[in-house]
Amino acid sequence: MGSLPFDPIAEATRQWEAHGWADAAPGMAAVTSVMRVQQLLTARVEEVLRPHDLTFARYELLQLLSFTRTGSMPLSRIGARLQVHPTSVTNAVDRCEARGLVRRVPHPSDRRTTLAEITPAGRELALKATEALNREVFTDLGLPPADVAAVVEVFARFRSSSGDF
Repeated sequence: MGSLPFDPIAEATRQWEAHGWADAAPGMAAVTSVMRVQQLLTARVEEVLRPHDLTFARYELLQLLSFTRTGSMPLSRIGARLQVHPTSVTNAVDRCEARGLVRRVPHPSDRRTTLAEITPAGRELALKATEALNREVFTDLGLPPADVAAVVEVFARFRSSSGDF
């Protein structure tokens, strides 16, 4: 998909205002902009993770486990930390387990709890994928550092006011 000769969100804003919705136009433009930026960033991240045969969900699982002191975490806590439905955690763990990147292990003191534990292969892949993401996405989003910091701060305020944390 090629780039357009105009900003479609600016045009939508103009149309909103022309149709008598001027009070809602800035919010529509903000929501639409966030949704479009999410699409653009997702495409970049997926492109970088594709050679590693990882989705972002599986990458997040591996990285979360690699950050833990023991390399393992209860499945229920994974869902809470990644802010995803338990079904998504099960799917990510299943896929990573099939590739030998994680394994399910019983909790040492709670028989009702199952842990996902990262394997050495999972740690190695998480590190390689992180290095690629750092190099090709995270280090240069295409904005000056001050703008990146401002975006993070504004979104943190929005997330907090929405009850995200």
